[in-house]
Amino acid sequence: MSRRLWISTRKGLFRAEHSADGWELRNPPAFLGSPVSAALEDPRDGMLYAALSLGHFGVKLHRSEDLGTTWTELGAPSYAFAADPDGGEEALAKAPALELAWSLEPGGADEPGVLWCGTIPGGLFRSEDRGKTWAANRALWDRPERARWFGGGFDKPGIHSILVDPRDSQHVTVGVSCGGVWTSHDAGASWEIRTAGMYADYMPPEQREDPAIQDPHRLVACAADPDALWVQHHNGIFRSRDGGRLWRDCPRARPSAFGFAVAVHPEDPNVAWFVPGIKDEYRVPVDARFVVSRTRDGGDSFETLERGLPHRAAYDLVYRHALDVHADGETLGLASTTGNLWVSENGGDQWSALSHHLPPVYAVRFAA
Repeated sequence: MSRRLWISTRKGLFRAEHSADGWELRNPPAFLGSPVSAALEDPRDGMLYAALSLGHFGVKLHRSEDLGTTWTELGAPSYAFAADPDGGEEALAKAPALELAWSLEPGGADEPGVLWCGTIPGGLFRSEDRGKTWAANRALWDRPERARWFGGGFDKPGIHSILVDPRDSQHVTVGVSCGGVWTSHDAGASWEIRTAGMYADYMPPEQREDPAIQDPHRLVACAADPDALWVQHHNGIFRSRDGGRLWRDCPRARPSAFGFAVAVHPEDPNVAWFVPGIKDEYRVPVDARFVVSRTRDGGDSFETLERGLPHRAAYDLVYRHALDVHADGETLGLASTTGNLWVSENGGDQWSALSHHLPPVYAVRFAA
């Protein structure tokens, strides 16, 4: 099985590939010098997508048909729909601005050309023409609960996780920081919130279980059992066995239940990986020892994986998209904001460093 890893960084999109000689980081990167917030190699047709966040020049989306040799610029999602239609240019100027394309996901296997994009400030968009044009999902945007969403890490709320059920392309679930977990069974025409069992200790006691202010840092589903969901939440690790209708926390996580990233085994829903850290005040590894934690029994127990990772004086932070597992269930990619990139080929038991000198890494993603 071929293995290819895309690394989205503050200064370009890098690619690592595995061959008979092992893993190799390819140079030069695409979009050298530009912040790349997300990348997607579409398993349906091999198209490669990249989202750039260019500050003054805004968010840009690009598509490649040759794995990054050449690129075509696409249209970007727009919040113009939120402007008062009777307000003219002045109202349009006051519409929210697209600040970040935070997540890119393909539609179902029966939906060629369909893409989903989660953004800051809290919009969900869908394309039916391989990213050429985008339509906002008004049903989620117009939910009254959205008024209670707020930023988690960023100043404004954002949709960072999008799950399309491989059994039913109409079934879509999204994670919002801070706005909870939402699911649709009609391709986004209607939505329901699913956070029962989650709690938010950063809120006043009377709002602790308010569904619309929960902060799931990252949401993933087991490919072979899409009702098996994992969330790395601001207040711990949560697991659902029923598509998010009920969540339970995993208080035995060690050395910490706090973190941003989570990956789940593609075939075994009881196996998941996390990158623990110290919550809130520090956002660094516990005791300055950079480790990965793994559960193999659905969160009842956890083991610490550290072979090949820095054991001391390590202050790496791992963003929510910077941990991924390949479809083989054994190969993991992991990268940090300090430019370190590791891979493991045995489920995390042993890690090898591919680079210590990359720009800060926002996301890693294997080609499916």
